[in-house]
Amino acid sequence: MSRSISQGFDFLINSIKPLNSEHEKAASHKDSVKRCLENNFGCSYFFETGSFGNGTGVRHHSDTDYFARCPGGNFYLDSSKTLRIVKEALQRTFPRTPGIEVKSPAVRIPFGKYASERLELTPAYYNALIETPVGKRHAYNIPSHDGGWMKSSPTAHIAYVNREDLRLGGKLKPLIQLIKAWKFYNEIPIYSFYLELRVTKYAELENSIIFDIDIKNIIKFLYENDLPRIQDPMGISGYVNPCKSPAKKDIALSKLKTGYGRVIKAYNERDGNVDNAFYWWNLFYNGKFPSR
Repeated sequence: MSRSISQGFDFLINSIKPLNSEHEKAASHKDSVKRCLENNFGCSYFFETGSFGNGTGVRHHSDTDYFARCPGGNFYLDSSKTLRIVKEALQRTFPRTPGIEVKSPAVRIPFGKYASERLELTPAYYNALIETPVGKRHAYNIPSHDGGWMKSSPTAHIAYVNREDLRLGGKLKPLIQLIKAWKFYNEIPIYSFYLELRVTKYAELENSIIFDIDIKNIIKFLYENDLPRIQDPMGISGYVNPCKSPAKKDIALSKLKTGYGRVIKAYNERDGNVDNAFYWWNLFYNGKFPSR
């Protein structure tokens, strides 16, 4: 029996859900990383954030992210210097782990071959309890790409996604995963955080989610608007850029153009030649979409 398009997406969603085992490999080092930050920087609070913390990670591709809250006086005004000394402290703690590097705003520790086995540690110091559209949330200052510090509130963004996911019957988070999977499978240099905010902002105006239709709508918007930056819906992080640099954005726009052409062709075949729709969805996902 042939799969429907809906069943094809259900299969893909199941295949991109992170495995507990891959997450646990990085998380198993959490206590050692925390002790390093406690001993060197007075860390008082260590908590998980990012895709795994929000339930929007992609199997083998999403990092395991943690915030380390420390006294601001133990960091430098220059956040780049802070990241460097944090990296050096972690290298002393894990001398047999090669490849520890600064990946602003975090330090990345590769505990395995998959991205999910990398632990990304973001040094942070407390900013304030702030009012957001999802209630009062704790905000922190974390390194910015220009060597300064920027405001961030992971719990506010998690609550924002959770609110819309609940309203949409649990379909928003899989939609975010599907868009991230397209990014990862095609090696598109777009920030995952940007995509998470962009997809959730799009979903605010929707009453239901149908994966192939909504993916088409999101890719169409990104393409027709040249990957526009987004103002943080929580009013915390200011404007969030899609890419690290203009050069990265040029690469992303080129791949977005290809993806847009494929998603439109897939969509146009959804009520006609379903085999062709599967063909175009498979190209869109770089060979990772299930066969019919």
